[in-house]
Amino acid sequence: MSNPDQCAKLLDEKQILQDAIISQKQITDSYNTYAGEAVNSQLRNTMLSILDDEHTIQADIFSCLQSHGWYQPEPAEQQKVVQARQKFTSQ
Repeated sequence: MSNPDQCAKLLDEKQILQDAIISQKQITDSYNTYAGEAVNSQLRNTMLSILDDEHTIQADIFSCLQSHGWYQPEPAEQQKVVQARQKFTSQ
């Protein structure tokens, strides 16, 4: 399937964006690990810069999905938010 037009017919915009956000999550996870484990400060700074760029891309994809109503995360229950805040502030 080397013809881009044929590929485009197989996936719609929603599916492409959903795939893109999953990919971006994996990419940011990887760059986060690379930055955290970089021995050289110049390399670490480069990885952090790339990580920032990747987060921006991920946020753009998320916004696009959300604006179409294709990605609607459920809001957290207030009680769970309070419990999490208490848990992490007491540590």
